Amino acid sequence: AVSNISNRRQCDGELMVPGSQRRVLKDVLPFSAFLMDSFGRRHNYLRISLTEKCNLRCQYCMPQEGVTLTPRSQLLTAEELLMLARLFVREGVNKIRLTGGEPLIRPDVLPIIAELRKLEGLQTIAVTTNGMNLTRLLPSLKKAGVDLLNISLDTLVPAKFEFIARRKGFHKVMEGIEKAIEMGYNPVKVNCVVMRGLNEDELIDFVSLTERKPFDVRFIEYMPFDGNRWNFKMMVSYQEMLDFIKQKWPNLVPVPGEETDTAKAFRVPGFRGQLGFITSMSDNFCGSCNRLRITADGNLKVCLFGNSEVSLRDFLRSGATEEELLHIIGAAIGRKKKQHAGMFNISQMKNRPMILIGG
Repeated sequence: AVSNISNRRQCDGELMVPGSQRRVLKDVLPFSAFLMDSFGRRHNYLRISLTEKCNLRCQYCMPQEGVTLTPRSQLLTAEELLMLARLFVREGVNKIRLTGGEPLIRPDVLPIIAELRKLEGLQTIAVTTNGMNLTRLLPSLKKAGVDLLNISLDTLVPAKFEFIARRKGFHKVMEGIEKAIEMGYNPVKVNCVVMRGLNEDELIDFVSLTERKPFDVRFIEYMPFDGNRWNFKMMVSYQEMLDFIKQKWPNLVPVPGEETDTAKAFRVPGFRGQLGFITSMSDNFCGSCNRLRITADGNLKVCLFGNSEVSLRDFLRSGATEEELLHIIGAAIGRKKKQHAGMFNISQMKNRPMILIGG
């Protein structure tokens, strides 16, 4: 049974001294036990999918036949989304990333960001986007309060872009990336899913982007999701990528990071930006995972690769109190496993396509 709520939540930066009524200030910020799992991992980073829709059809993200979209009535409304965000921030989440689908095609994305910006304790609002609408929306996004941008770009060759994304749009994305730098975003993170036979020959070109501009290029190991026809042969491992890049830049140096960082970071001496590797498959970072996900239809996923989900939307709509929601969230996080099942097992498991999770 979940213990009493007052025991699960630490009080406001203070601790009672046993045997006295005196309160002493703690030297660390309070953190809710509801957001801590059985392995002591503190989940202070929440990813919220704003929509299942996207204006691209990337091969690793969406099945070729497309996906069945959730009826609009079953998606979280802005009010529901903000209510959940407030609850998570109150309990210790200090970073929220908005994802999709493609988050920037949601019509009310700007007012949602503006409301999130008002949440006391929320330090960082990040957006992961394919960049197609970025140039047009960037001034408004910055004004609304977006701190960090991650832009997905898997190739620097326009024709290849169209093949991977099944849509045109390369020049729009590049324009958005340049505009982000122009507007002072530093770094601008560029996410590149590396797939053998498609774009592994472009590693050097991507690293070269970091020479004169504050890019943080992150090479992502190809991951299995429903419908993306993942196979082991297409996956280029972190070690293989690193070895290849070191042939060109043998003096590549590691960049120290935070314990919860997903990327192993490096820099070419003298270059302005840096590069990193997200090694979910070959060298998982589950031990320091601090991330939770809410899908566009309101399901809480405690692991990107896990197939267990809890519908916060259903509890919200059935009139659950905040305390009841916290117990539900705490129970789900309490069941989080020590690590994911490994790439071969994941490839056999039923899970959502990436587009329906939130990239």
